[in-house]
Amino acid sequence: MQEDIVIIGAGQAGAQVAQSLRQGGFEGPLRLIGDEPHPPYQRPPLSKKFLAGEIGAEGLWLRPPAFFTTNKIDHIPNTKVVEIDRGAKRLKLENGDTLPYGKLVLATGTNARFLKLDGADKKGVVTLRSIADVDVIRDLLSASRRIAIIGAGYIGLEVAAVAKSLGKEVSVIEAQDRPMKRVVSEAVSEYFAKLHQKNGIDLKLNTGIKAIEGGDAVTGVKLSNGETVSAELVLVAVGAEPNDRLAEAAELETDNGILVDGCGQTSDPDIFAAGDCTRFYSNRYQRSVRMESVQNAIDQAKIVAQALLGNEVDYDPLPWFWSDQYDIKLQIAGLSEGYDDTKVVGSTENSKFYVAYLKETQLIAVDSINSPRSHMMARRVIGEPWRDDLLPEA
Repeated sequence: MQEDIVIIGAGQAGAQVAQSLRQGGFEGPLRLIGDEPHPPYQRPPLSKKFLAGEIGAEGLWLRPPAFFTTNKIDHIPNTKVVEIDRGAKRLKLENGDTLPYGKLVLATGTNARFLKLDGADKKGVVTLRSIADVDVIRDLLSASRRIAIIGAGYIGLEVAAVAKSLGKEVSVIEAQDRPMKRVVSEAVSEYFAKLHQKNGIDLKLNTGIKAIEGGDAVTGVKLSNGETVSAELVLVAVGAEPNDRLAEAAELETDNGILVDGCGQTSDPDIFAAGDCTRFYSNRYQRSVRMESVQNAIDQAKIVAQALLGNEVDYDPLPWFWSDQYDIKLQIAGLSEGYDDTKVVGSTENSKFYVAYLKETQLIAVDSINSPRSHMMARRVIGEPWRDDLLPEA
């Protein structure tokens, strides 16, 4: 008789583990626990098409709800696991119930990072991580004229583009000297800074924040230079933190993420983990990495399922990401950290170019702007020595 498998986290990674287990022939009891009321859904459109109202909630579903019934996947929504008892191999739920497991998969994702600022608890100060968050933001947007966004990363800039398209006055406040500094080169940062400024965004770089102002509700953001940015809605978009608290409390090995090996196994042989909450060693990049991406969630989930089915696997992916801002698509292949040279190919003026990142003349990553052919080719040739004809023209 096959052991019960319980998956904590009903997002992209958790749902993929369940699907891959059934596709791989697992016939035992399979439970998928989520703390939201919805079926498993995709998150990237939350800050784009879903926020803009272009698609409804059903357009986010990874699979129709009937899929889980048909495949005998017991999806348990609106349920929070508060403790893992590794000795008894039982989970304690927030309502006091317990649930046994034979093998356990943690696919707990991330939590939005929040700033410890005076006034951060005022009405109108929000983060964006879930459908419920977007529902709140939409209501606030409809009643607001001025929006302040703290953080010029993917989420902040995507929301800025949507809010501007809805006719709002938008300020983006960033502590670094350029947008998306952590993930792109100066050339790409400069392009997106100009893009947002051209569209009317008030982009404040190299700018710290002193406090959130207002009474019960927010009225503005007090900057470190003494200036106040007026706003009825403030989005805090300063990144995410791995949701590894359950694992840490259970004394699994963690380090800014749940530590796993090449098959997704944690320091407990009966517990695996997949997706944004994990950290693993990449032979490709010769370092420990934690990635927040759909690619990682899906691919690592498939590896975990294979391992649970008894197959030998070793996860070492080529990561890829994307961001949509206005009519511009940024696609990233590889990790550019540690690059020592770049090649810019194409026309920044015509919004069709790519940036190749090199380390010791070897291609390690490519940022493609409205250049899908270069992105797809980059995913095949990253790791090769650079030559001018390695990638197609933008």
